[in-house]
Amino acid sequence: MALIIRIDVDRPYGKQPLLRHVLSRLSSDLYFPRVAEFGYLAELGCMLNWLNGEGVRAHVFFRRCTLPSEPILGLLEAGRHEIGLHLENSRSLETFLKEKRILERHFQKPVLSVSKHGSGVGKFGFHHYPPYEPEKYVSWARRASMHLFLGNLQDPSLVPESTGGGLTVFPAAFWLEPYWRDTKTYPVDWLLEQAPSRDIVLLVHPENVLADSSLVADFRMLIRKLESRVCS
Repeated sequence: MALIIRIDVDRPYGKQPLLRHVLSRLSSDLYFPRVAEFGYLAELGCMLNWLNGEGVRAHVFFRRCTLPSEPILGLLEAGRHEIGLHLENSRSLETFLKEKRILERHFQKPVLSVSKHGSGVGKFGFHHYPPYEPEKYVSWARRASMHLFLGNLQDPSLVPESTGGGLTVFPAAFWLEPYWRDTKTYPVDWLLEQAPSRDIVLLVHPENVLADSSLVADFRMLIRKLESRVCS
């Protein structure tokens, strides 16, 4: 049993400073090229370097606006990380398949895992469809012969489900960022105690973790102390 690391790559240019925030919104809603000088996926690159240095693999989920540039592709390949779709436009099976094809063209290989951008609380961009409807995503993933759905519920004690057809569903995750976690019921110590005996998804967003030194410390400690694996 092990930690299953899920990285949701939400923002192409992060949130800070203001210019990078604006570029992230522009990339999400319209278009802006992948420019390293402005820090394109800089936080993800840092996190992948930490993982690669420890020999730890992760599931990395990309939106259509966060497709990796060559340096990030190199880090992903070096660490043998698994690529997934961070589904944004979940209005229909057709929009789901369109986003899946965008990723597969970019990576030149099948995309076999999916997560959902947003949990039904707010609209995050022009293309984003806010409702969180996991039953639909599970059905679509099964029809597309995918292997893994990682859900957004915030109770990490929920156990994974095998739904048939080779698809595994983890309905919930341990959100490292405390804004979306019951920190009294599920402190980091809970994860340290539980992960050796059962599979638990650790969910992180690079731009949030890198903005908080305490989260950086927690993340680096967890990947050093806990055994981890990917679902393949």
